[in-house]
Amino acid sequence: MSPFDVSQVDSAESSALEQINAAASVDALRESENEMVGKRSPFATLQKTLGSLGPEERKEAGALLQASRQRVAEARESRLVELSQSERAQQLEVDRMDLADVVSSRASAPLRAGHSGLVASTQRQLEDVFVGMGFTVADGPEVETDWYNFEALNIPPAHPARGMWDTFYLDVGEPETVLLRTHTSPTQIHLMENAVAAGTLPIHAVMPGRCFRRDTPDARHLAVFHQIEGLVVDRGISFADLAGVIETFTRAYFGPDIDSRLRPAFFPFTEPSAEFEITCTICRGEGCRTCSLSGWVELGGCGMLDPAVFEAVGIDSEQWSGFAFGFGIDRCAQMRHAVSDMRALSENDLRFIRQFS
Repeated sequence: MSPFDVSQVDSAESSALEQINAAASVDALRESENEMVGKRSPFATLQKTLGSLGPEERKEAGALLQASRQRVAEARESRLVELSQSERAQQLEVDRMDLADVVSSRASAPLRAGHSGLVASTQRQLEDVFVGMGFTVADGPEVETDWYNFEALNIPPAHPARGMWDTFYLDVGEPETVLLRTHTSPTQIHLMENAVAAGTLPIHAVMPGRCFRRDTPDARHLAVFHQIEGLVVDRGISFADLAGVIETFTRAYFGPDIDSRLRPAFFPFTEPSAEFEITCTICRGEGCRTCSLSGWVELGGCGMLDPAVFEAVGIDSEQWSGFAFGFGIDRCAQMRHAVSDMRALSENDLRFIRQFS
């Protein structure tokens, strides 16, 4: 191996800088990295000859070699930025679209008026039905704390029922304390808290909105879905009042030929609880894939408010009683319009969307 030669450092740097300036593209410059400053470069060869020098000479020569290599590396990075900007400008010029030509080509094409999506229009229809029944419409945040989404609804930490609402937690604050709401029930807690503070009981309200759960999409489920819940808090409210509201809603929205039924169920925030089902509008009770061949489709849950919920918001359950119910707006749209697979609501297929214009 030949001894270290300072003149070779200057020669290697000059050669590398010429090669950098001569590079015509980003790819060409990147491909030559090893030959300029990598393992196959003159700098790497000179590095190996430092061993032939004494300690002091080796230190000075090493510093000189490193400084030269650094100047080449910086020049290369600067040239990379320059070439990247140049190539980007060229690509933008190639992709540039003359909007005058586009407008001219479309001037004779008929314009189509937009319209609300099926879920949005269904929500407005549901609100109209409940307003006609004497309810008001309330709204609440989509991001909630664990207390509003679970604990105030009688679902403490580690409660088995939390598995029913497996959800998306946000990386803010303490772990698993802020989440995307799994139902619109937290809005009920906000309403009751505000009514107690303002002294405006009773409450007769519905709460529509978007919810989030880690559901696997199928014919009847989506991970992001829309829900509407109802809340009544008044004196002397009974389960018969709840059943009457469910029946009145079913007839008003789906028509007189669609029946509803209540089945015993469990929800932590209501007692007693029930699930209400309606006749499958796809098969009219005959049995199909959408209703799992049962002839019935579960629309939602309902029940009398548990005293523990009243206690959480400061309402005296000895003086006040009430009920709550909730169901999916997407499911209502599916049943109202006989959509066999709920995934069609979010796929944005124009052949489907235009049917509801």
